[in-house]
Amino acid sequence: MGIYSSIRQATFADCDTVRRIAHAAYALYLPRMDREPAPLLENYEARAGEGVLYVLEVGSEIVGFVVLVLKDNAMLLGNLAVALDAQERGYGRMLVEFAESRTLAAGATELQLYTNVVMHENLALYAHLGFIETHRAEENGYRRVFMSKKLSRCNRRQDQFN
Repeated sequence: MGIYSSIRQATFADCDTVRRIAHAAYALYLPRMDREPAPLLENYEARAGEGVLYVLEVGSEIVGFVVLVLKDNAMLLGNLAVALDAQERGYGRMLVEFAESRTLAAGATELQLYTNVVMHENLALYAHLGFIETHRAEENGYRRVFMSKKLSRCNRRQDQFN
């Protein structure tokens, strides 16, 4: 990757950039869906205020983000997106590895997520990264695929992103 990159907790000032990244990244799915994807309706200012929104910076530019919420002894990866011009450079994987590290640091051993059934690219990506489909269900009007990844402290450097 060459250029210095870091992941940090988002501030309110980051939310417009996060929103632009989300809108661009999820635009691909709009023709496949009967409503806007949930990440386009997200209140990113609230997420930043809760301390669960993280941004990936390369140099001084935000190129991606992730929302992580500890829930019932598991971490929920609530949303992850990478700017279109920064995709296919490993940043999505970097954000997932960060999520795994934060999960273990929080004392949990499972990382969970869901994506829409029509987001085939996401399903393939998450399966490639070791997530297993647990079930499918309709929730809040969305047809979702729920996935999970069990984590182990012995095969992950917990301090990698701390």
